[in-house]
Amino acid sequence: MPDSSPEIVVYGAFWCPDCRRSKQFLGERQIPYNWVNIEEDPDAERQVMAMNNGKRIIPTIVFGDGSILVEPSNTELAEKLGLKTTASRHHYPVIGIGGGPAGLTAALYLAREGIDTLIIERAAFGGQAAATGKLDNLPGFPDGVDGGEFSQRLRAQAERFGVELLQAQDVARVHSHDNYHCVDTAAGDEYSAHAVLIATGSRYRRLNVPGESAYIGAGVHFCATCDGPFYKGKHVAVIGGGNSATEESLLLTKFADRVTILVRGSALRASQIIQESVLAEPKIEVRWHTEAQEFLGERSHLNGLRLRNNQTDAEWRMSVDGAFVFIGLKPNTGFLEGAGVRLNEWGFIDTGHKLIHNPDERLHLFSQREPTALETSVPGIFAAGDARADSTKQVASAAGEGATAALLIREYLRTV
Repeated sequence: MPDSSPEIVVYGAFWCPDCRRSKQFLGERQIPYNWVNIEEDPDAERQVMAMNNGKRIIPTIVFGDGSILVEPSNTELAEKLGLKTTASRHHYPVIGIGGGPAGLTAALYLAREGIDTLIIERAAFGGQAAATGKLDNLPGFPDGVDGGEFSQRLRAQAERFGVELLQAQDVARVHSHDNYHCVDTAAGDEYSAHAVLIATGSRYRRLNVPGESAYIGAGVHFCATCDGPFYKGKHVAVIGGGNSATEESLLLTKFADRVTILVRGSALRASQIIQESVLAEPKIEVRWHTEAQEFLGERSHLNGLRLRNNQTDAEWRMSVDGAFVFIGLKPNTGFLEGAGVRLNEWGFIDTGHKLIHNPDERLHLFSQREPTALETSVPGIFAAGDARADSTKQVASAAGEGATAALLIREYLRTV
């Protein structure tokens, strides 16, 4: 058992997915800690803000030696606690990178076929689904299901079939030779496999305008489920006009008194039923042709936005208590640089027919056949879920792609 002598205090809130992930990380390793819910302890909330220069950021974790970690990754926690997280061996028939719905579904399908599979995940299993308050459109759950609960069930199912799960590990690079694909972690370990599935998902894009980075966690947010409860009875802005922006706006009405959606075009890009719900909601106001130019604040907290009408060029300041940014997704594919895997102009992974219809020099690796539907430009490396070009960015389809990838990988393994 790991050394349990350090006294650890975790400051957070029950609804915070990152807090749950940190507590889960500690719990799985039987490391004792004290939990402080800042929503029930005003003094603790003030302590958190004091430790974070006025920002209300959770989890904030204080260790016995006086050091602090703020919103730590599992890798950072592992390093701080002196934990060595490695797989049981160095070679597997299949390695999956990413433990979201696509990766875990593929893994349990493969494991049921008796194919030893390792899944490497840098954060919490379940991916973005784990941080979703409620999944309402997942088949088989007529009343919806909590995203965290769904993720835990999927993980348990994969473990039941014998999938080996390696958490708190960042993948640094992927490289290939002969019939082997090698996965190097940031911790310095190397694992090899005959087939690799990339299911690393995506993260929210940022506007990259003045003030955005300065007020992240202090008025600027990217997750309504995580941070919406901070804005009970207040006014918040939502930046974006797609499904994420509109869905999160509806969620925010449970907390905020006013929600203003800032859309740079003349129409929402969400599904029709969500658009109708948004436009009928009395707490929501939509401002068209509006772009955020700057995030403004004082005393280390956001209090307004500098806005611009992109038709008239008129600018003005709007007072807000918080702002939520939902302007699209950026794939987690940076570690593929030099791997020979072709990415599109936005960094998503090209697979299957896209490679055939847009050939380049990398396809010389396919001398005897064409790549299968979810295969990348490197034979034996597959992609599924949000990181793949043309994926629908939905939990149900990610799981479906994971199952399809598993069947394609099974057939590929017959050839190596």
